[in-house]
Amino acid sequence: MKTVTKLFATTLTALAILTTSNLKAQTMGTTEPMTTGSGMAFKVGVGVQGGLFPDKSEMDYGYGADLKLQYDLTKEVAVFASGGYTKLKWKSSPLNFEFIPLMGGVKAFVFDRMYLTGGAGTGLALKEGAEMNFIYTGGLGYEWTNGLEIGAKYEGYVNNSASDLYFMKTGQFALRLGYNFKL
Repeated sequence: MKTVTKLFATTLTALAILTTSNLKAQTMGTTEPMTTGSGMAFKVGVGVQGGLFPDKSEMDYGYGADLKLQYDLTKEVAVFASGGYTKLKWKSSPLNFEFIPLMGGVKAFVFDRMYLTGGAGTGLALKEGAEMNFIYTGGLGYEWTNGLEIGAKYEGYVNNSASDLYFMKTGQFALRLGYNFKL
């Protein structure tokens, strides 16, 4: 649990620094928005996340990092694809479950830069004999015009019963901090 506390403290510190930088940049001059006049733009984003599992889950906590490619179809709708690394910690075992999540999804901007998101994909297990079949996610967040992004989400996992590290269905409530670069 100390690792989760350190992860959240680090995330909150980074958020405070980046938010302060954002406010300072806004007072010094105008910042270029992350989209073009038509709303269409490609972005590459990097992010870190940490999450906790419900009490009934076999898992305790999870953390990871991702690389995301986002295409803004309009000012209100974007599609994305992402890949990264995720590590889940079992509650009653020293074992960890590590995988590469490959996801796709949609972002819908509902209030200014606040968005709702949903996605689905698969995870490529890194341990021999372990399999991950399906990942689904949904959440909300905020994307600043300078590229900073913060979001809260639920990420659910369903794996194959033939897997050596078997859990049928579980999920975590996660906080993600990211930064998008306009291409």
